[in-house]
Amino acid sequence: MLNLIQHLFFSIFEKISADSVTLFLCVEKTNTMNKIYYLSTCDTCKRIISDLGLKEKKFIFQDIKTEKITAAQLEEMQKAVGSYEVLFSRIARKYKELNLASKQLTETDYKNFILEEYTFLKRPVIFIGKKVFVGNSKNVIETVKAELK
Repeated sequence: MLNLIQHLFFSIFEKISADSVTLFLCVEKTNTMNKIYYLSTCDTCKRIISDLGLKEKKFIFQDIKTEKITAAQLEEMQKAVGSYEVLFSRIARKYKELNLASKQLTETDYKNFILEEYTFLKRPVIFIGKKVFVGNSKNVIETVKAELK
C-alpha cells in the first residue's frame, strides 16, 4: 500500500513540479524500484524468492491474491514488456475452464482477464530498477540472478 501511495505521489508531483532537478529525482526514484508481484500460495514463487534471496535484498512484495493488481500497475508492466499477452498466463486453470484456447484474444482481452482474475498474471513479475522480468522459466530466473549480482 505504501508503494502505491508513493507511486501516486511521485506521479502527481511529476506533473506539477517546475523544478527540473526535483522532477528528475522523482522520476528516478519511481523507476528504480525493486519489486516482485507474486502469489504467496505458489510453491514456485516461494522457491524463486528464496533462491534469489529477495527478502534480504529489501524488495517490495505484492501478493497478487491479497493485494489486487491495479490498472495502473498492469499498465506499467505492459509498457515495460510491450504487450499484455506477454504478461498473460496460459497455464492458469481458468484458461482451460473458460476454453480460452479456442478464442482469438485481443490485447484488451488479456488486460481485462488479468485485472479480473489474478491467476491470469504470469508469475512472478520482478522489477529490478528499470528492468522487468516475467515468468518462472529457467532462462528468466538465471537472467534475474545475473542482474542481482
